[in-house]
Amino acid sequence: MDIIVLGPGATDKKIQRIVRKLEDKGFTANISRGTERTVIGVIGDTSKITDEESSTFESMPGVEKVLRIIQPYKLASRSFKSEDTTIKINGHVIGGRKIQVIAGPCAVENLPTLLKTAKEVKKAGAAFIRGGAYKPRTSPYSFQGLGEEGLRYLAEVKKQTGMP
Repeated sequence: MDIIVLGPGATDKKIQRIVRKLEDKGFTANISRGTERTVIGVIGDTSKITDEESSTFESMPGVEKVLRIIQPYKLASRSFKSEDTTIKINGHVIGGRKIQVIAGPCAVENLPTLLKTAKEVKKAGAAFIRGGAYKPRTSPYSFQGLGEEGLRYLAEVKKQTGMP
């Protein structure tokens, strides 16, 4: 049982009763209130919940149905939240209908090269620049990235190109 769907008119009292019961069992509840229904996402290892325990939640007042979700991505699933998730960064919207291109080098090596790359990928249609400032490796003798210096280069490129 990973998602509990409450019917229209579910009161705060009914919702809190379900949340308390989930918390008593060691779970965290993620409440999403829609215009028609309220959905409670159950966060935690739900594989240990028996069908009998699931039925207990299903019979609680206000509960319309209980959905068992096996996918590891339940917080991003349409079963949990039907609306598109979007975030806005510097006037660009990620998510929804428009595809955003993020491009750049695997590793930030120097400012002139990063700036030239940013201008070229922007000209090609990319909205965002990316570049690895930290490059964790298994060998301490391999290139580890420029770290904070690389982050400063990325900030300078944003300043000059407007690309986040």
